[in-house]
Amino acid sequence: MATVHHSACPLNCWDSCGFLVTVEDGKVLKVEGNPEHPITQGKICGRGRILENRTNSQERLLYPLKKAGERFEQISWSQALDEIAEKLAYYKEKYGTTSVLHSHDYANSGLLTNLDSRFFNLYGGVTELTGSICWGAGIEAQNWDFGDAYSHAPDDLKNSKHIVIWGRNVARTNMHLYQNLQSVKKNGTKLYVIDPIYNATAKLADEYISIKPGFDGLLAAGIMKEMFRINLQDEEFLANHTVGLPDLLTLLDSVSLESISEMTEVPAETITHLAEVYADRPVSTIMGLGMQRYENGGNTIRLLDALVAVSGNIGISGGGANYANKQVGQSFAFNEMTMPERKTASRSFTMMRQAEGILSAIDPEIKMGIVTCGNPLTQVPDTKRVKEAFSSLETLVVIDQFMTDTAMLADYVLPAATVFEVEDVYYSSMYHHYVNHGPKLVEPPGEARPDAWIWTELAKRLGFGKEFDFTREGYLGMGLASLVENGITLDKIRTEKFLELPVNKIPWSDRHFKTASGKYEFTSSKGNLTLSLPTETKWTNSELAKKYPYTLLTIHPLRSNHSQHFHLLEPAPYVKVELAESVAVEKGLKNQDHVRVWNDRGEINGYVSVMKNAHAGTVNIDEGLSARFGGSVNQLTSSRESDNGLGSTLYDCLVNIEKVESI
Repeated sequence: MATVHHSACPLNCWDSCGFLVTVEDGKVLKVEGNPEHPITQGKICGRGRILENRTNSQERLLYPLKKAGERFEQISWSQALDEIAEKLAYYKEKYGTTSVLHSHDYANSGLLTNLDSRFFNLYGGVTELTGSICWGAGIEAQNWDFGDAYSHAPDDLKNSKHIVIWGRNVARTNMHLYQNLQSVKKNGTKLYVIDPIYNATAKLADEYISIKPGFDGLLAAGIMKEMFRINLQDEEFLANHTVGLPDLLTLLDSVSLESISEMTEVPAETITHLAEVYADRPVSTIMGLGMQRYENGGNTIRLLDALVAVSGNIGISGGGANYANKQVGQSFAFNEMTMPERKTASRSFTMMRQAEGILSAIDPEIKMGIVTCGNPLTQVPDTKRVKEAFSSLETLVVIDQFMTDTAMLADYVLPAATVFEVEDVYYSSMYHHYVNHGPKLVEPPGEARPDAWIWTELAKRLGFGKEFDFTREGYLGMGLASLVENGITLDKIRTEKFLELPVNKIPWSDRHFKTASGKYEFTSSKGNLTLSLPTETKWTNSELAKKYPYTLLTIHPLRSNHSQHFHLLEPAPYVKVELAESVAVEKGLKNQDHVRVWNDRGEINGYVSVMKNAHAGTVNIDEGLSARFGGSVNQLTSSRESDNGLGSTLYDCLVNIEKVESI
């Protein structure tokens, strides 16, 4: 008999949805939205629904595998764990623990996904990854400006007079925010979208502003310049709650409005109009993650923050520089779970340059890699270099549910359980502030095992098993320990299904910032604001721009969470090369033409789709496709780091394109 259970979406996504899951005879039959969830209210996207297919897929990894020549052979868990533990012990003894690299990403948001850090800290500390391919530059930028990266609660949007969606297609990536925008627009709030692509969110907007990719910070500088010229700034906030204003004014005086208009390709009168919009408080600025994926990415977010500060939209209801909401994740007791104090050695590479780190590391060299919650061969920039690096390791272990491009390179592949096969709690530090409960509903197929079980078994073999002598319930209790005083316990989460975390719904309303000065910092001890531009553009490298005249974007796919779901889709996906009409006209291309896109880093073949309204010179290829479907767009992207060292430069990428007659 079929039964329906509450659950939650584990995907690394803004929405963090509540689920209702139908189970019959030990099998997940259907995944739907839970109408009781206060934020997601019964509506979920295709990425959530397809978790049923992901759980039941015939392509699931069912047994531990070991590379034998060019093929994999099935082995027992006992053999796999014994051999992996033996190698970990050997590398620790001979080279030190930092000869092991823990390569991770953020595929899922379950609290207990952090147990891998507990294992590696107890092992002694390995080479770890810092920064983020996705949002790292922007997080660090807001750390410099505010002291942390906080956003307003979703319900506060109803108090906004104007909402500026800057570089973000929420219709694709944050469907419940999109619904919220629809609602507030009906009540009179004006919506503005600033983006190189006229997307589904732009269609909802009252005004759409097309901008040259990567020049968003310069546009923000232009808006501020006009605000000061017309005397629209918030003098009280600037005088009493900021430091570094003279430096900002000097910076703005160094460039003319005409130059800003020319470089951003936004008309001067539009910039003046946006200054007037920002002065008509309260204005909520909702920032996307793409515009900080340039070499000037951190500075871009800092200039947008500065605009919000100059206009007096910080700490007021209906305002905010809304990029991330780190206070959600900060609610949990991660140190109790991960035990960082037990680490005796450490080394780090940035996530973007882990390939270079592997290939150049000395004292010690990287001998072994263990990959969790990620697929670097598809997701990390400069695919060719990443493949070279991971292929060079003496031992590579991948823990996953499917045979990814990265797993194909591994010496050992360990099959992991999915969301419905374990109990966990889920949250997202990007949109709303509710924690969701996900119970165990079915057994893992074959010999797939929860990550926690794998770490426990390895820990036993390496001599620190007592620190893993906890039930899953015990681990969850550790992570929730910091919330007990707020009445949030595992028992209550199990009963209520979702609970509101104790966050400040209007950050910085007390005007106390987490910076060294206690104020908003236009000038930070870590660095000054500049008017920096992307590295790959005609304004900074004219010769490169002549060779590769088009700007490549690599946005998130509609139906897959990064590379996780493409292999489950019907019909099979392919490389779609989306072109601005200007590019199609210049190259004589039409829909479904077969083309080659290339630069000095690599090339990829795909099929043309002409975008009806995109900024001139813009090309987009969605990220996440594996080799079996035509290959990752990261064959074209650079592994350079952003200006503050903690973000990627995926969008700072020029390419050329040509029609080809055959594959």
